[in-house]
Amino acid sequence: MILVVGATGRLGQRVVPRLTARGLPVRVLTRDVRRAAGLDGVEVVAGDLRRPETLPAALDGVRTVVAAAQGFGGMDAAGVRAVDLAGNMRLIDAAAAAGVERFVLVSIHGARPDHALGLFRAKAKAEAYLRASGLAWTVVRPTAYAETWLELIGRPLVESGRTRVFGDGRNPIDFVAVDDVAAVIETAVGDPGLTGATIEVAGPSPTTLIGLVALVRDVTGVDGTVTHVPRPMLRLAAWALRPVRPVLADQVATALAMDTQPTVAPDGARRRPDPALPVTPIRDVVAAWIMGVSAVRRGPLGGSLPTG
Repeated sequence: MILVVGATGRLGQRVVPRLTARGLPVRVLTRDVRRAAGLDGVEVVAGDLRRPETLPAALDGVRTVVAAAQGFGGMDAAGVRAVDLAGNMRLIDAAAAAGVERFVLVSIHGARPDHALGLFRAKAKAEAYLRASGLAWTVVRPTAYAETWLELIGRPLVESGRTRVFGDGRNPIDFVAVDDVAAVIETAVGDPGLTGATIEVAGPSPTTLIGLVALVRDVTGVDGTVTHVPRPMLRLAAWALRPVRPVLADQVATALAMDTQPTVAPDGARRRPDPALPVTPIRDVVAAWIMGVSAVRRGPLGGSLPTG
């Protein structure tokens, strides 16, 4: 049995069908079982990484854990300290106690304990905790998901003809397709030779937020208006939100960092553990994402748009 934690998220929804398609038994742990309704052929268990008493039942009979939960993004995000750090540590402890054989942790490219951003520090500490746990482990470190940023800046453009870019939008960023990351996780689950490996997963080449907008425009034929949230405003918002909305403050601070700090992965991150695994061009990611957005086909003003 494989337990997937975070199965209802952007990545988990791509991982689970890959595993079930191989005929593997999959159980998913979710805070809200209704969100798992679209996952076919799986066993669904209600639980929460913030509630350690819910974990033993979810781990009963499990041989492999895929930890893909995150507390960073989304309107209902619980926060990186609660999920990415403390939650993963609880899951690692419970997995060790349950006799789990392998643990695949989804981290983030650039994670390190002295990073300026809490998300990266939390991921690094969770990695270290896993390595010291005695479990057989694999760590997967993806760069920024292209689809996440297409939702943030692409969807408003195609639905309303307007979008906002955080900062200048000209800093090179290594976007990667979520499905490429899911393919690496599928391989990690099935290949014991990757035990003890830390796998960096980047896209084919860096682009920028402005470049991502340009690709959306090119694929859809929508021009639209692009405005920018100035960096000083992002800094002020991150500071002001910290006492009252710490999760949102983390999100704003990360957007600022992506506009100001180096985010390009080394070339080795573009090589997959199996050469047959995809390295999808970002234009193809944009085209596939457009196909999945029904509103795009109608166009922001009710007309039709090409879907690439």
